[in-house]
Amino acid sequence: MKVAMLGPIAWRTPPRHYGPWELITSLLTEGLVARGIDVTLFAALDSVTTATLDGVSPRGYEEDADLDGRVWEALHVSYVLSRSHEFDLVHNHLDWLPLAFSAHCAAPMVTTIHGFSGRDILPAYRRARSQFVSISDSDRAAELDYLATVHHGIDLAGLPPGPGGDDLIVFGRIHPDKGTDLAIDIAERSGRRLVICGIVQDRAFFTERIEPRIDGERVLYRGSVGPAERAAVLGSGVALLHPIRFAEPFGLSVVEAMACGTPVIAYRKGSMPEVIDEGVTGRLVADVDEAVAAVAGVPGIDRARCAERARERFSADRMVEDYLAIYRKIVSSKGRPG
Repeated sequence: MKVAMLGPIAWRTPPRHYGPWELITSLLTEGLVARGIDVTLFAALDSVTTATLDGVSPRGYEEDADLDGRVWEALHVSYVLSRSHEFDLVHNHLDWLPLAFSAHCAAPMVTTIHGFSGRDILPAYRRARSQFVSISDSDRAAELDYLATVHHGIDLAGLPPGPGGDDLIVFGRIHPDKGTDLAIDIAERSGRRLVICGIVQDRAFFTERIEPRIDGERVLYRGSVGPAERAAVLGSGVALLHPIRFAEPFGLSVVEAMACGTPVIAYRKGSMPEVIDEGVTGRLVADVDEAVAAVAGVPGIDRARCAERARERFSADRMVEDYLAIYRKIVSSKGRPG
């Protein structure tokens, strides 16, 4: 089987720091190659992979101010589709743009929907010649038919269980959707220090609501934390706070923290009830008051059991096997939607 992995190009694959779509694309690609699948990864050309690397963008456009993301994504998609006749299947991780041109794809296409940026992009999905995979059952549009749900997997070797500690951790992009300000409120009322890690995605929100509360003592900001430090940070907390204001499609940092033995206190939105095992890997709450109460009780969650459950459910190996089953189904049936 020859697979064209149509990866995103916002960041290098795998990402140096932030880049969840690139991270999943990398883990899947490497897992397939390890199983003897012939994979060509179409990604930024500074990417690192054991697959055959191809593409047109020299770097991720978020890492080079001279690259216009709209232009380079269009060039990227065009190039992959021009070579699609060479493959048994094209796996799209690049959202709606390849779907708009999917009629020109010479091989069956499967698209992992990593999350909808808004309902206004649904026309590209409804008209596409592609099969769809959701990353959680909660993140499905009623208008679309799905072939399967495949929960993300993580690199367990790079996320060993940690010793825990006294700090609360918040990990992810700094944006109102992620509730970084709410995490500060929860930590303050819980009497615990908060360590914030992540890129600043909403500069005004950071400047007005977050930065004035960073004092270097009770609230620390460590910036974007890369793979080398990720496990140490996630494994050092008493809990990860995830007080989201939106329907989170999955939440990689959530399962990464749980794999490190650190339970998660998350708002009951989106995929969180699907991802968190109540009382085992974390607590689901509705507001700041419930989150503060959960922090007080979280030392009662067994860290070893938390890590064990997360590692059973969210390994990269499981994810790769799930996708292989999908590929075989598509290729054996020619995979072309009606």
